[in-house]
Amino acid sequence: MGHPVTEMKALDEGTLFKRIKGNLFQWLQTESLISNSLALIVGIFTGLAIVFYDSLLKISSDIFSGAVPGSPGYLIIFVPAMGGLIVGIIAHLFIRTRRYDIEETIEAATLRGGKMSPKNAFMEVLISLISIGSNGSAGKEAPVVLAGSGIGSSVAQMLKIHGDRLKILIGCGASGGIAAAYNAPLAGVVFVVEVILGELEKSTFIPIVISAVFATMVSSVIFDVKTIEVASYQLVNPFYESIFYLFLGMLAGVISAILLRSLFGTRSFFESIKVHPAIKPAIGGLLVGIIGFVYPQVFGVGYNVISEALNNELALELMLALIFLKIIAFSFTIGSGGSGGSIVPSLFVGAMLGGAYGSIIHGFFPTVTEASGAYALVGMGAVFAGTSRAPLASILILFELTRDYNMILPIMLACVVSNVVSSSINSESIFTEGLRRRGFTIRKGKEIDIMESLLVKDAMKHNVQTVSENKNVGGLVALMQSSRHAGFPVLDSEGKLSGIVTLKDVRDKVERDELDKTISEISSKDVEVAYQDETLNTVLKRLAAKDIGRLPVVSRSDSTKLLGIITRSDIVKLYDKKIIDKVQKLEKENPDKET
Repeated sequence: MGHPVTEMKALDEGTLFKRIKGNLFQWLQTESLISNSLALIVGIFTGLAIVFYDSLLKISSDIFSGAVPGSPGYLIIFVPAMGGLIVGIIAHLFIRTRRYDIEETIEAATLRGGKMSPKNAFMEVLISLISIGSNGSAGKEAPVVLAGSGIGSSVAQMLKIHGDRLKILIGCGASGGIAAAYNAPLAGVVFVVEVILGELEKSTFIPIVISAVFATMVSSVIFDVKTIEVASYQLVNPFYESIFYLFLGMLAGVISAILLRSLFGTRSFFESIKVHPAIKPAIGGLLVGIIGFVYPQVFGVGYNVISEALNNELALELMLALIFLKIIAFSFTIGSGGSGGSIVPSLFVGAMLGGAYGSIIHGFFPTVTEASGAYALVGMGAVFAGTSRAPLASILILFELTRDYNMILPIMLACVVSNVVSSSINSESIFTEGLRRRGFTIRKGKEIDIMESLLVKDAMKHNVQTVSENKNVGGLVALMQSSRHAGFPVLDSEGKLSGIVTLKDVRDKVERDELDKTISEISSKDVEVAYQDETLNTVLKRLAAKDIGRLPVVSRSDSTKLLGIITRSDIVKLYDKKIIDKVQKLEKENPDKET
């Protein structure tokens, strides 16, 4: 028989080990750890996908550039048309009802609970290689966002993940795509928050950051993917140049609006013409080829042309021409059914606008202004801000490209001004205009038309659990534990609303030996309330502004008359139901075209 003390010690150690093992197992199953681990996986695979995409894009460009070796130069006109025809055929045969770009990623995140088709997303990535490789005038960021979102969606489907976690994984893929493509993890994170998800929450933010960091590490640190080379500039005369950059921001806002209207006007034109859908991208490609025969700078992504503008290597006349020719070529490429993104074309147009403007300004005021390349740099961010309505992402992507703080002030000024001017001309961004034309108005990750049409009385609960202000805190704690509610309206002796008490009030105002306190001593008397005839959008803003989860609903004629209660979850549940009803209704009205 062993010694009793030794046996007791062994028993204690065994119990301790089991407790540690149990706590570790419980920690490994926590929501945050699972989300963050999946974000890391999505980020790594997204970074690898971007490296693979860049390699395939180079191969595609080499194939199409070698399609007419030794032939007359004018045959280059037909290269984009050839690529457009291949894109049209593949899209018609294998995608048909639904083409994917950043617009559809926003729709998936805000309207479809994160659901998207990985197959269609990856098919769009494939045809973008053909569209851009054959000299189509578009950017690669939409394909890389789709690649990342497709990876996130695929991981979710394999693990049978639904709901908010699915939306988070799509956001992780999108942030990883932008971060890896431009070596800009901060911009990737902010782009997803500003453009795709429309909101910032701790549960969403951390996984998106993790994905962006690991995608960037894979693409830039391990595989050394290069982006645009940017020269270093600074303010020569802050007073005068601030005025010049202010006007540049205003011009960028106008040009942004022109770019947006040109794209969607061209898209409407191609939708209206009676030609087989497979032929339309070829027609657009032919028109791009005609422009590119005279101005080959409009072909492809155009990083080299942007670099030349940033390094003061382009003539004023050429930059002035390329502002509008790039807009036209980009509109023909995407509007006709080609595949690609709008961020790099926006940066291209901004570089040409800023370079031309800077050349003129520097010519008149050489002693108080920097060279035209500095204005090209600021113009890039300003036009991007005007088209995307994502000024913070625009500022960050320029900052991360330059790694130089000297130009941050003019970049911030021009981006904000451009955003304001462009917003006053067009209410939607280049990513949400298509959704608006299909009947959806997205703001901050919500469909505004639905949020404005629904009232508090549609979502509120009428049967409210209340507490009396004369009861003690001990009874309140027991009620919270049994009901699992974290807050209750407080009624006085006459049954009128006198305040609200929450779990936070108990934690902040009650010590262990003070459970005999009355509820009136700890409840909040200055109560935020809602009214039955208010819109859900108004109430949701109030909840967000005060960082609270519930509001008592009272009569407008008597603010102490409690009619019910409305919570954030009540709003979300009703909103999700109405969104599903609206999407299904539009799909029934347009059976030949998936909404």
